[in-house]
Amino acid sequence: MPHIVLNNQLVNLDNPIIMGIINVTPDSFFSGSRVSQTCDLIQRCATAIEQGAQIIDLGGYSTRPGADFVSPQEELNRVSAALKEIRAHFPNLYISVDTFRASVAEVAVKEYGVNIINDVSAGMLDPELLPLVAKLNIPYILMHSKGDPQTMQLQTQYQHLIPEILQFFAQKINLLRESGFTADIIIDPGFGFAKTTQQNFEILHHLEQFHIFQSQLLIGNSRKTML
Repeated sequence: MPHIVLNNQLVNLDNPIIMGIINVTPDSFFSGSRVSQTCDLIQRCATAIEQGAQIIDLGGYSTRPGADFVSPQEELNRVSAALKEIRAHFPNLYISVDTFRASVAEVAVKEYGVNIINDVSAGMLDPELLPLVAKLNIPYILMHSKGDPQTMQLQTQYQHLIPEILQFFAQKINLLRESGFTADIIIDPGFGFAKTTQQNFEILHHLEQFHIFQSQLLIGNSRKTML
């Protein structure tokens, strides 16, 4: 039975489950995912849950192509304030935090009981994140990308797209396992991150190849430009 373990509970993945995206940022690529007021935040969570979301993914730093830089402290302030409110209203909700910074991830997990770390950089933008994830040992979303939000769409050159992405995941998974990480690794091919529209569709047509790692897949193509 395909599953992931969240908060010491088996979550069945015989059928896909939905992750609702909520961003406490002013510039995320989809305006409908942005919230700025507490009442909007709680209403957005409630709506996502009503529409079938079992996981809420919270982000405090827009990772859309060309996004503005946000300081670690500003990101932490945004995420902490949102998590405090979400936990107060939805104490049992599965929450993923979208961050590539160890400082944000550590507070999110230790102070607010976040269940998943969603890292769009696969540890490349903060060398302290992978060691922290290994220490926390909670499910980790490993996404493929290149560069950072400011430069990623300038790095769409591949000789062999699918083999290069598979090699990337193999190296990162080995690194995590060698560090003692035993929790679930969830693979995200990174639709729209350092990829052209044509490359996005090539990945979509070859998703079965990613099962070689025997990990669950996160497919984040809702409202992306490719559609």
